Formats: sequence, structure tokens, C-alpha cells
Amino acid sequence: MPLTNRMVAEGLGTFWLVFGGCGSAVLAAAFPDLGIGFVGVALAFGLTVMTMAFAIGHISGCHLNPAVTVGLATGRRFPWSEVLPYVIAQVVGAGVASAVLYFIASGKEGFSVSGGFASNGFGEHSPGGYTAAAAFVAEVVLTFMFLIIILGSTDRRAPAGFAPIAIGLGLTLIHLISIPVTNTSVNPARSTGPALFVGGWALCQLWMFWLAPIVGALMAGLVYPAMAGEKPGAAAGA
Repeated sequence: MPLTNRMVAEGLGTFWLVFGGCGSAVLAAAFPDLGIGFVGVALAFGLTVMTMAFAIGHISGCHLNPAVTVGLATGRRFPWSEVLPYVIAQVVGAGVASAVLYFIASGKEGFSVSGGFASNGFGEHSPGGYTAAAAFVAEVVLTFMFLIIILGSTDRRAPAGFAPIAIGLGLTLIHLISIPVTNTSVNPARSTGPALFVGGWALCQLWMFWLAPIVGALMAGLVYPAMAGEKPGAAAGA
């Protein structure tokens, strides 16, 4: 599949992840009387990844996340030469999704990005008031586990056809754990889109949500092949 086609798929898939996941947080989480709450938002993020994995997994691999792309490259599942194009497509998709979401949310009187606009944060901008150190550890550990799930479920030795379900449910669980800590990133593109519209503190804290997920992904990309007994140049296909 040509790289251009795969970049379009990654952009579209990341659009859906951010629009669906952050959209559920901005538009539906605290809706009067019938708000979906943390559980609903967690499920929304998991569903976006699962549905896109079935829809575009055969086109681009359905990374939707710079950390996933880096982790797969580290684990010898993806060429390093294509990491930057994928990351660019993912960030563009996240930005467009945030712009569309901002337009829709602005259609309600009284809307303001001062409510956070689903941005990720730590300290006073953490939903639960968690420190930067706590946020960093949470993001590293959860991204590490997310990549272990991805690498394991897409291993050629794993049961075929179930990877999207495992990955979607894994992301749901990750959100159930960490929404109170950081509003859950584990995805630098997802963090960048809303931060562009919130500005200020969200952009100042954005470094955390690039650094921590990528550290976690790099660790998983090294650990999984060693744990699974994969030899250099003979990695299982994603």
C-alpha cells in the first residue's frame, strides 16, 4: 500500500479517535441528568480504536498514535523511515478533529475552553490533583502496557482476528485507571489536538504527554521481543 494512502488512513483514524473520545468528554460526559461520566468516556476511546482497527487496520496498521508508531518501530514491526510521516498524519488528524469538535461545542451558549476541552494535565490541571511525578509514571506505565497488548495481540502466534478487540478493551481499561490522574493521554497526538485550542497551561504541559508515552512505548518495544523470543529480523507481523 502506498505511503500516501496509509497516511490518509492514519489521519482519518486519528480524527475518529480524537473526535469520538474527546467529543464524548466535551459533549456528553457531564450532560445534564444523563451524563456518561468517566466510564462512558473510557468506553468511547476504546470503541474508536476498535472500530478503526477493523476499518483501516489492513490499510495502515491503525496506529493512530505517535507512541504506538515509535513502539512498533522499536519492536521491529514498522520501518523507522516511515515514523515521521505517520506522526505528521496523526497530529494533523487530531488537530482537525479538535477543530470540528470546537466548532460543534461552540454552538452551545456558555461554552468555553476554560473547562479544559478534554486536555491532559497534571498538578492543578489534573482532574484529581495528581503531581507531575505521579502523572509521568502513570503515563509511562500505561503506555508501556498498551504497547505490550498491541505487540502481543498482533503477534503472528496470537489467535487471529481478535487484536482489535483486545486493543480496544485495553485502551478502555487504561482510561478507567487514569482519567482522574491526567485525563488520560498515552497518545501525544490526542493530547496535542485539544491543547492547540486551550493554549496556555495545556501547551506548557504538553511536553509531558509526548515524553512519557514515548518512553513507555520505547520500553515496550524492547521488552516484548525479548520476552516473546523474537530474533532480530524475524519479528512477528503486525
